[in-house]
Amino acid sequence: MNAMPWHAEHWSRLQARRARDAMPHALLLCGPAGLGKRDFMRRFAQGLLCTQAQQGEPCGHCRSCQLLAAGTHPDFAVLSFGLRKDGVQRSEIVVDQIRELSARLAMSSQFGGWQVVCIDPADAMNAAAANALLKTLEEPSPQTLLLLVADAPWRLPQTIRSRCQRIEIHLPAREEALAWLQRGGVNDAATALDAAGGNPGLARAWAEAGALARRLEVRKDLAALAAGRGEAMETAKRWLDSEPEQRLWFAAQVVADELKARATAGVGPLASQLDAEALDQWYVLVNRTRESLRGPLRGDLLLLELLSRWR
Repeated sequence: MNAMPWHAEHWSRLQARRARDAMPHALLLCGPAGLGKRDFMRRFAQGLLCTQAQQGEPCGHCRSCQLLAAGTHPDFAVLSFGLRKDGVQRSEIVVDQIRELSARLAMSSQFGGWQVVCIDPADAMNAAAANALLKTLEEPSPQTLLLLVADAPWRLPQTIRSRCQRIEIHLPAREEALAWLQRGGVNDAATALDAAGGNPGLARAWAEAGALARRLEVRKDLAALAAGRGEAMETAKRWLDSEPEQRLWFAAQVVADELKARATAGVGPLASQLDAEALDQWYVLVNRTRESLRGPLRGDLLLLELLSRWR
């Protein structure tokens, strides 16, 4: 498997623990989305289950690796969002799923080695599911590994976090991220990396999806509203129809740039009539709105209120 260079240190530490026969029974893989946590998880799990692994790296051709590739390995499972009785996908991991997991882990490994279960996203467990998982974490079976993957680990109860070894994948240095993007053929890697807040995984995905053009459009929309040329309602509708959370991410970046420009040159490129304090408040509001879009509130009203305050 192709490993991301910023995984190397965590990988080495885990392999050293494996060599000492000191593997933990639960790992919490966390960090911003886009840094390859799930690739790391699958690579590690496959190496643990592989019968011919070299320094933890899976061979890719033994029976275990072939079963994993086919999604039929009896000692590996991924627990994620299940379906309700009406066939609609749930938005959280529920207690019945954890109970089924506990029953599965109580049985012996079919291949006589490790049993590996990944809970992804672990921060989507509801309170009852998290409480049910505690017993499994407190009384682990031999050669059983739980891999919890979370973009927002703070949403997990402290009782869960304290019983897992934490592997937190941080943003790499800018030079390392740029080199990785350039090797991957990303055009204008520096601009893409800035747009993604230094996150190379997001930068690559956004560059491939045309997000840089969307970022420029957001800047133009805010400049037009500041000058009284745009309509907040029309802009809100257009943002809601196309990647609204990403547009709000870019809007926050634009305001941060405006504040920096005012601090150094006394005037910003958007020519907003808001003073520095109001800009700072709007920055907070735009991030709060991005979170609120994931909830039950109407997105069009949230965006309209935000953009009306900007204008």
